[in-house]
Amino acid sequence: MRATLRPPAAPQAAAPAAKAPVTTPARTEASPAARTAARILAAALAAASASACMVGPDFQGATPPPVARYTREGLRNPEVTEQDRRNGAIGQTFASGRDVPGEWWTLFRSRALDSLVAEALARNPTLEAAQASLRAARATTEAQRGALFPQVAFNAQSSYNKAPGGDLQSPLNDNSLLYSLVTPQVTVSFAPDVFGGTRRALESQEAQAEGQRWQLEAAYLTLTANVVAAAIQEAALRAQIAATEKVIQAQTELLTLITKQSNAGQVAGADVVQQSALLAQSQQLLPPLQRALSQQRNLLTALAGRFPSEEVSQTFTLASLHLPRTLPVSLPSRLIEQRPDVKAAEAAVHAASAQVGVAVANRLPQFTISGAVGASATNFAGLLNPAASLWTIAGAVAQPLFDGGTLFRRQQAAEENLAAAQAQYRATVITAYQNVADALRALQADGRAVAAANAAVKASQQSVELVRKQFGLGAVSSASLLITQSAYLQALVTQAQAQANQYADTAALFQALGGGWWNRRDVKPARDPKDIAPFL
Repeated sequence: MRATLRPPAAPQAAAPAAKAPVTTPARTEASPAARTAARILAAALAAASASACMVGPDFQGATPPPVARYTREGLRNPEVTEQDRRNGAIGQTFASGRDVPGEWWTLFRSRALDSLVAEALARNPTLEAAQASLRAARATTEAQRGALFPQVAFNAQSSYNKAPGGDLQSPLNDNSLLYSLVTPQVTVSFAPDVFGGTRRALESQEAQAEGQRWQLEAAYLTLTANVVAAAIQEAALRAQIAATEKVIQAQTELLTLITKQSNAGQVAGADVVQQSALLAQSQQLLPPLQRALSQQRNLLTALAGRFPSEEVSQTFTLASLHLPRTLPVSLPSRLIEQRPDVKAAEAAVHAASAQVGVAVANRLPQFTISGAVGASATNFAGLLNPAASLWTIAGAVAQPLFDGGTLFRRQQAAEENLAAAQAQYRATVITAYQNVADALRALQADGRAVAAANAAVKASQQSVELVRKQFGLGAVSSASLLITQSAYLQALVTQAQAQANQYADTAALFQALGGGWWNRRDVKPARDPKDIAPFL
């Protein structure tokens, strides 16, 4: 992306346009004052005809960075061996160059998730605020566009006046000093955009409105990604709670067994105390998980635009979510066109570039044309008299000569703001590629992590069953049994977290690639049908 500065171009007179034949009524020779006013108007219109010039940098859109891949090596699918598959791992494949669907969350094949996302998109106030901000930005742009047209106004004034008298008039004629004056008139003013300052200001406002559109897309993507992430986190918490409850049940049954053995004198009382302590530790893990689940439910309800007392009906478990097997990965050259935050940063550069042109134009001559036509009389009936008519045509030019360097410094500030926006754009692009690379790296490790967690659960479960049988036969101590129980609980929790991480990293990849907004039909909000003057 470049926004190059160039010196102001000298205004060039436009070629004379061919005149169509017209028929005009006969009229008397214009007065000298009228001829002078006509010359002034002609000069002003000639200045306006030179308004094709636009000073300041011409904005050029962004070009993709010179990178051919997201990671140091080429795109590599997650490593899942046949043994990993036997341990419950789900293999995923990266499809390079495949497009991201607009409703990417449907790939998890969960009706509850689809309905919750739809409800959030319909009711979330943050999204409504972003939509209203976009409409406001577009209305502001249309308001700015009005500066390109002449401004026409009507004003009327009626006054009752007293002329100065005193020694100049006879005391007997005081009434002659009082008079009324009625003056209705239509005024027209126009500031020709000779050096493009007005058009640059409009260009900046249009860029800001475009940036607001990308802010809306970013809000849309963030909302959908947050709903999916919250649903996955709820499923993970439910899995951890179920695992903890399962372990607590097993430990309770074992405590009952050890207590019976202690009463029969087969084991020491210390074994009962140790098992009771282990059971209490596991029970302590349950309330924080239940609290986190309740708060997660509140989060999902808030994302859906509801109050906590109106909790959403959808619930989520890892079993109800299906992990997408094929993951589309856009080409690196397309990422800057797909990420809403990158597009918003590009619009910010465009707006800052146009502001440089505004600052340059403010240092050059400013032209104005104004005119008025109306009548003035001492009463309303007198306004019908042709002699009461009046008109004025004026042209003006103003050139700053000395302002203490104010306009020059403002141009400097605009140029530095442009440099800052360009640097911020580059930082946003780098972050975008980092997000994709992070998601790819995470997914490449998730499959093996899930397989390892599943294998650990299977092994620890077998170990608990074996040690428990040996303990019943008196072959091992209670300490060995306590260790295997703790390992089993940790393995179950790790398994739930590993599975949830794979789901969450899959959603993060879709978010990092832009969420497929270009494949939706509701990208650009429809124009308000009540808008009678769109000027587009």
